[in-house]
Amino acid sequence: MDAPGFTASLVAGGVAGASVDLILFPLDTIKTRLQSPQGFNKAGGFRGIYAGVPSTAVGSFPNAAMFFLTYEYVKCLLQTDSASHFRPVKHMLAASAGEVVACLIRVPSEVVKQRAQVSASSTTLQIFSAILNEEIPFSLVQFPLWESLKALWSWQRGHVVDSWQSAVCGAFAGGFAAAVTTPLDVAKTRIMLAKAGSSTAVGNVLSAMHAVWRAQGLAGLFAGVFPRMAAISMGGFIFLGAYDQTRSLLLEVGKKSP
Repeated sequence: MDAPGFTASLVAGGVAGASVDLILFPLDTIKTRLQSPQGFNKAGGFRGIYAGVPSTAVGSFPNAAMFFLTYEYVKCLLQTDSASHFRPVKHMLAASAGEVVACLIRVPSEVVKQRAQVSASSTTLQIFSAILNEEIPFSLVQFPLWESLKALWSWQRGHVVDSWQSAVCGAFAGGFAAAVTTPLDVAKTRIMLAKAGSSTAVGNVLSAMHAVWRAQGLAGLFAGVFPRMAAISMGGFIFLGAYDQTRSLLLEVGKKSP
């Protein structure tokens, strides 16, 4: 990836990340409290739904910037023919690499945010493990689907999709990925909110999911699925649309610059 593409991905990713995190923060707080083992009302209900927003504001720009920089870079390294059946695999690998790099920035702010949202206690290492176990499967679904929907729409129209169409594809991809990975998100939240020293706090995602299944069944595993789908669908629209739009503008400005 050349210097203009490097800069465009870095800045566009940061702008997209900051925008979506700040706009949708209240929905994320509500989703976290719905998944809390102490129950929605005891976790805070609708009170203080912006609690933890400073840590999100600080972490969101560099987090998203590094995700997209890594994502675009790995895509370039794994360049395949446009008609290749391996394109989804390339997007999966690129998204996974992006999540690992972004988590190095995301985890500290995530710890602070969720503790502020529900007064939780957990270690940074446990948070890192829980986020990777939830975010990588999410990205494995979202990004290949987003790229495939854009490619299909581009093929139907005969040219590359506009930014708003990329945003629509992002909304569908995000909503679908949110639905199928909700049990992993519930497990991540339970691990983050577990009391220090408890079996859940150890950070085993499968054990956390099994405990939720035993206590609350399918409803517990999909707690908060609708606000999660709503938030991530809107987030996908804003995040991926803003990324495409900002990156396109920056690349256009770069071409015009002497």
